[in-house]
Parts: sequence; structure tokens; C-alpha cells
Amino acid sequence: MKKSIHVFDTVHDLSLFFGQLIVSKMQDKGADQAFSIVLSGGSTPKAVFAYLASHFGEQIDWKNIQIFWGDERCVPPESEESNYKMAKESLLDAVGIPSESIFRIRGEATEPAEEAERYAELVRQKVPAPDGIPQFDLLMLGLGDDGHTASIFPGNLSLFESEELFVVAEHPQSKQKRISATGGLINQASTVVFLSTGEAKAEMVARILEDEEGSAALPAAHVQPQSGELLWLLDQGSAAHLAGRSV
Repeated sequence: MKKSIHVFDTVHDLSLFFGQLIVSKMQDKGADQAFSIVLSGGSTPKAVFAYLASHFGEQIDWKNIQIFWGDERCVPPESEESNYKMAKESLLDAVGIPSESIFRIRGEATEPAEEAERYAELVRQKVPAPDGIPQFDLLMLGLGDDGHTASIFPGNLSLFESEELFVVAEHPQSKQKRISATGGLINQASTVVFLSTGEAKAEMVARILEDEEGSAALPAAHVQPQSGELLWLLDQGSAAHLAGRSV
């Protein structure tokens, strides 16, 4: 695994780097190859999506991108809580990705377990699996201030370690059902990118990146793509507790 940490002065700088990363990775793969990206929900991705829509409309070949999600709340697609709705409004509607290249998790499904199975099968059909597990080209992750990522929360590491590609998880406080990618799928991706901003995340970022005591209980600490690349993109606030910083 190749791991790097990048600290930026502003979210705009972080977003610029992320956009350039997409361009670079697409060039590496080849212009005639479909490029799969897994999106994340959250306030930081929303800001990044808006920046991409405004500044990378022409630089990125959006018609050659396939869009997936790493997790989704069990809500209708028009809900303000929907990760799909957020991405649609802040990015997808603006850049002209063909509808047939957008593969959403159906959060409105009456049986979340069946939807997890359906989405897993869709991913198997659409994404190459050189080692038997679908391998996304680029997978975005957010970091919760409790150490969760995707929708795998502390205390549920068994879900992260599941042999299934997607599972049904539950928010520990609200008990809201969610559908989430598992660790095996996440760690198979060619490039995994954590996006974290704000001082509220600083303690958790340091706990994970500096391998502090107790970090092994945190789902985000288990994101370690075996043969891929792991990037942490942080702003100054999120990196405030790191002993050493690299840009």
C-alpha cells in the first residue's frame, strides 16, 4: 500500500488537488477506458463536488466516468438526507454524466438487505474484478468524528470485515438504517481518498494516522488498500493535531 498525507490551506486548494488527481488517474488508465468513481456523502464532499462542477467541467471527461456510492441512508432519493440527492444537485446535474453511467443505491427500498444484494450484484456486473473482488478506480471516503467511515460505525467492525460487498448498517444513535460498502470492497480499490476538514475532526485524524492506542477499534483505521494507494486530504483544521505534516 502506498500512503500519503496532504494538508491544504483551504477547501478550494484541497478540491483543486482532488480534481487534478481524477484527471491524472484517468490519463493513466487510458482515454478509451471507463473510469469508476465511488462518491461519499457529507459536507466536505459537497464542497468538493461544487468546486469540481465549477472548475473541472471541461478538464475531466465526465462522459467516460461511471458513478457509484459507498453508502446511502435508507431514505428516498428526494430526501435532504440522501447522498445521491446531494451529489446530483452539487455535481452530477452540472457536468453532464449520462444517466446510464450513474448507479445509485436505492435508499427507498422497503427491504434494505435485498437492496444491498442488488447493488452488490450491479457492482459485480459493471466493475472489473481482477482478483475476484470488484476494483473501483477511485473511491472517496469521509471520516466521522467517532471514527466511522462509509456507514460502518465503531462497534460494528464485523460489518467492515464481512465477506459481502454491501451490508445493512445502523446509525448507533438515530437507529437509521443505511446500506454500506464493506472493507473488502473498499480495500480493493486502486485509489482510496479520505477527505477531512475542520477542527472537529482533528483529534480523530491524529488518532488514526498516528496509530494511537485504541485506534484499532475504529473502522476508518482499517482502510488499507492492499495493492492500491491511500491518500488523506486534509485542511489545516483537520490536521491540527498531527505531529508531522506533509503537503
